Amino acid sequence: MSGRPPILFPLFAELETLEGVGPKVARNLGQMDVLRPRDLIFTLPHSGVDRQLVPSVQGLDLPRTASVEVLVGQHRAPSRRGGPYRVVVEDTQTSFQLVFFHAHPDYLQKQLPTGQRRVVSGKIELFDGVAQMTHPDHILRPEEAGEIPAFEPVYPLTSGVTQKLMFKAVRGALARAPELAEWSDPGLVVREGWPGWRAAMEAAHNPVGLKEISADSPTRRRLAYDELFAHQVTLALARRIERRGKGRSSVATGRLQGRVLEALPYRPTGAQERAIAEIAADMAGEKRMSRLLQGDVGAGKTLVAVMALLVAVEAGGQGVMMAPTEILARQHLDSIRPLAESAGVVLEVLTGRDKGAERRAKLEALAKGDIQILVGTHAVFQKDVEFHDLRLSIIDEQHRFGVAQRMELGAKGQSVDVLVMTATPIPRSLSLAQYGDMDLSILDEKPPGRTPVKTALVSSGRIEEVVEHLKRAVADGQQAYWVCPLVEESEVVDMTAAEERFRHLRAALGEGTVGLVHGQMAPAEKDAAMARFVAGETAVLVATTVIEVGVNVPNASIMVIEQAESFGLAQLHQLRGRVGRGSAASTCLLMYRGPLNEGARRRLEILRETEDGFRIAEEDLAMRGAGDLIGTAQSGLPKFRIADMERQAGLMQVAQQDARRLLDEDPELETPRGAAVRVLLWLMEQDKAIRLISVG
Repeated sequence: MSGRPPILFPLFAELETLEGVGPKVARNLGQMDVLRPRDLIFTLPHSGVDRQLVPSVQGLDLPRTASVEVLVGQHRAPSRRGGPYRVVVEDTQTSFQLVFFHAHPDYLQKQLPTGQRRVVSGKIELFDGVAQMTHPDHILRPEEAGEIPAFEPVYPLTSGVTQKLMFKAVRGALARAPELAEWSDPGLVVREGWPGWRAAMEAAHNPVGLKEISADSPTRRRLAYDELFAHQVTLALARRIERRGKGRSSVATGRLQGRVLEALPYRPTGAQERAIAEIAADMAGEKRMSRLLQGDVGAGKTLVAVMALLVAVEAGGQGVMMAPTEILARQHLDSIRPLAESAGVVLEVLTGRDKGAERRAKLEALAKGDIQILVGTHAVFQKDVEFHDLRLSIIDEQHRFGVAQRMELGAKGQSVDVLVMTATPIPRSLSLAQYGDMDLSILDEKPPGRTPVKTALVSSGRIEEVVEHLKRAVADGQQAYWVCPLVEESEVVDMTAAEERFRHLRAALGEGTVGLVHGQMAPAEKDAAMARFVAGETAVLVATTVIEVGVNVPNASIMVIEQAESFGLAQLHQLRGRVGRGSAASTCLLMYRGPLNEGARRRLEILRETEDGFRIAEEDLAMRGAGDLIGTAQSGLPKFRIADMERQAGLMQVAQQDARRLLDEDPELETPRGAAVRVLLWLMEQDKAIRLISVG
């Protein structure tokens, strides 16, 4: 795909080419991420001011903004230094005053010559019973009054940029917006009653009332859709390339899976059966699988993962499961092992710890195909790791793989199917934005035998009661986590807080019953402390948040979170998910320091009300917005100027379907609509997509 189409050149010129925009203004606009005329037209007004011409200010509901034609009367200089300069004016029914501070009398005499008519527009207020307009926004001759829009759009600003300047600059940029061929599905445009792109831009910047400024107006929806659609075309292109390496059909025989199901003490949930069937169907197909398995804490992702790995083995190949850390890789190993053994499959683990002869032996067995399922950390990525016949890679998504890493993993075996698992329920709209290139399987039921976790709020003044409660529980043979808050961003401060709490609890509960893990410890120490807790040698584990990810100790039934108000919703939900894994009734105590602000109280109450991770994620999104939810920096989430992912999830879904359908029908974007979509990708600066088409 050659460079940017010439029709878009005017929108990508320097800002200084616009009238009234010099280097200084351009620098100021840069603070709003406005670098080109294109960015100006994508900066839509966020509200508006009614400036309709009224015959008189008499009888208006003040204060309000209005435009009125007046006869200019006498000028009154200030009576004292720094006082206001006043100009008396008369409309059709009454007289009022225009007020100026720090006035330049000569300038005002020129602007408002006594005895002449002018149109003034601004905010009219009552002051000591007299109507006045301080510093009118507009002073024009009657024949120029048409320059004032009846409803004036109000733009977001930054220091050094005024409304007037912004208005003018946007108008200059709009004049350069070309007519572009329609890139959206014609049926959709008709059904939604959308204007074309250029007409929508014109209308969005010239609203005739507040209704046009709302995100639900047809013009705004159309422009939001353009952004979402461009983003989804990019993801769909990435998906085509990921899947273009011809997949290999891995057909399950069901022999090994059957053995696992027989050995299970319970039946899989409907959601698990559905996910297993979706994955098996993908693996049997000719195209490469690229699927996301989303499951809430405790929804039983492990069983689904094992069944998927067994499909690969039944088809005569190998499967690999990757975890972000050593601890988690070993945990996966422990949870998979009994299932793999019941199927009679050879399972091995490979991490950075494997050295020398032992590592060499594992690599040989892997290359010969003697190891059927490998569990590991990113060490399985290393150059010298070769598989005999790798069919499936499962990534445990704690380390937020982007599209690029997913492609890299696929390269290990040219046609490897990829399954990404995440324990963080992500609202539908966000998962479409972040993983729109993948197909989605959702586990939204809990397996039987899981006890609900009782969640209670306790003020930190009652800490001694909590310690007493803990003492009794430990005497009964229960285990507990005690999570210390992230006080500062500094690990050292966290460490001292955790160490103090550790000493306090050890004094109360006795030597040897309390363990400690924090970010400053050496990995081996951390592992050892965790291992003692997992083995039940210590009853209470004091930790900073290193435990939130994946740790599985079925006997742990109490979770105490100190200063819970300082944690995010998703994090609290993940932490709480560490208990309630066994058969004992479990509790989660959220300790807070009062008084709570509105947001913190809301977060803690939501947790007390529900254990449904998807509902919690939706609430979290509503409270925090998309960027914070995934940590924008590493999220790979697009920054939209117009679209609102939280509120327009439905549009995002339509955009995904439309993008996939378009590429199925026109993979190289060669039809007239395909050509229009290429222009859209350039307009939306989706360079990634453009590179993908050129490799495609």
